[in-house]
Amino acid sequence: MKKLALFVLLAMTCSAHAQDPTVTDGDKYTVRVENDRVRVLEYHDQPGQKTNLHHHPDFVLYALGPFKRLLTFPDGKTVSREFKAGDVIFMKAQDHIGENIGDTETRVIIVEMK
Repeated sequence: MKKLALFVLLAMTCSAHAQDPTVTDGDKYTVRVENDRVRVLEYHDQPGQKTNLHHHPDFVLYALGPFKRLLTFPDGKTVSREFKAGDVIFMKAQDHIGENIGDTETRVIIVEMK
């Protein structure tokens, strides 16, 4: 319980300062296009890998292949999500930690709105 409370406190402290994912996880995110209206990112990881706490503005995610992820939010809430190749989802701005909890790599295109 103490570890969870410490994590939530740390995450809440950091969430006001959550960084750009290309800074926190530059080994997983690649900027493909950026202009004054959008930024297009490609994301790739392997089963078991986890990101650091980071921020996304409103975005659209396109799944290049199937994967399963656990998202952990600064308030400690977690959400598990599964995607099939070709799935598309719109998400509101958020700070999170993402973890590949499946047995396939994660490969997505993320279009962030500016």
